[in-house]
Amino acid sequence: MKSLFRSFSLKSLKLKNRIVMAPMTRSFSPTGIPTPEVAAYYGRRAGEVGLIISEGTVIDRPASSNDSDVPHFYGNQPLEGWKRVIDEVHAAGGAMAPQIWHMGVMHPHASGWVPPAPFEGPSGLLVPGEQTGVEMSDSDIAGTIAAYGRAAGDAKRLGFDAVEIHGAHGYLIDQFFWAGMNKRNDAWGGATLPERSRFAVEVVKAVRAAVGEEFAVILRLSQWKQQDFAVKLAKTPEEMEAWLTPLADAGVDIFHCSQRRFWQPEFEGSDLNFAGWAKKLTGRATITVGSVGLSGEFIAAFQGESSHPSSLDELLRRFERGDFDLVAVGRALLSDPQWPTKIREGRSEQLRDFTRDALATLY
Repeated sequence: MKSLFRSFSLKSLKLKNRIVMAPMTRSFSPTGIPTPEVAAYYGRRAGEVGLIISEGTVIDRPASSNDSDVPHFYGNQPLEGWKRVIDEVHAAGGAMAPQIWHMGVMHPHASGWVPPAPFEGPSGLLVPGEQTGVEMSDSDIAGTIAAYGRAAGDAKRLGFDAVEIHGAHGYLIDQFFWAGMNKRNDAWGGATLPERSRFAVEVVKAVRAAVGEEFAVILRLSQWKQQDFAVKLAKTPEEMEAWLTPLADAGVDIFHCSQRRFWQPEFEGSDLNFAGWAKKLTGRATITVGSVGLSGEFIAAFQGESSHPSSLDELLRRFERGDFDLVAVGRALLSDPQWPTKIREGRSEQLRDFTRDALATLY
């Protein structure tokens, strides 16, 4: 286990170990304002992991969220709440990045709450072939790019150690990447993945301009989508290189490569996973994530399936081979803030199962 507990340094990031707390939507911030309980939740884990990436926190657009209790990263009161969070994390000896987010076109929340404006996306599609939102105008796109930049600038001003842009899982940036959701015929669409990546590239450029060259910028990406687990944006290493290289050139320091199961190969003919390929193709640092330390994957967890502690041998084999630089852990840390200490000390018998109950508390 010693390799996971080596330090890591990149620009503004100075991490005591290679374990990252993965971003997980919690919806415990009434009207978008993080509470002292939210700060305490992160503080309990700050002394254990190298880096905390916050739950998704939405940018300043009228319909960036479909949930009134997802935190905002704009406005005086929400930002005061985030200042309390980062101060508590630093006091516990941790480092943290907010994940800045726009959901794009979504289903309305189960509570019935709806945002004050229609959901917006590249073509207004909820899923391929079904339009329930509005197609973003050029001014909508410009305003959204600017909102990402303001959020990143606020993250640096508040004292965060880095910023992560959520570009995965079928949310707004990913909707631009995906041909099934981006049907535009202008400069924000196109037949190829690099063409459809222009929006993401401009978001990264705006974030980089807001934070300067020495502040670490992380971009979370996925091939799979919540709307369709089988989607693959890049079907070959060559397509992946054409997708990721412009993003790296625009200012991404670390690619956070989301898979449902980290051990699955990305392409035939190699056992490299998504993070392994991203590092090989771009030379950038990468984070791997996806069912680390647990028997079941997280989509099933939301449907009520429990998971049990599992071996880390395959993860360590890939890590020590140099496939990726950091390892993000989600549900295991929800169930047990002391998970890193227990694995470092070999106390595997004390590791906890994950149950759906953990989603209902800020333990």
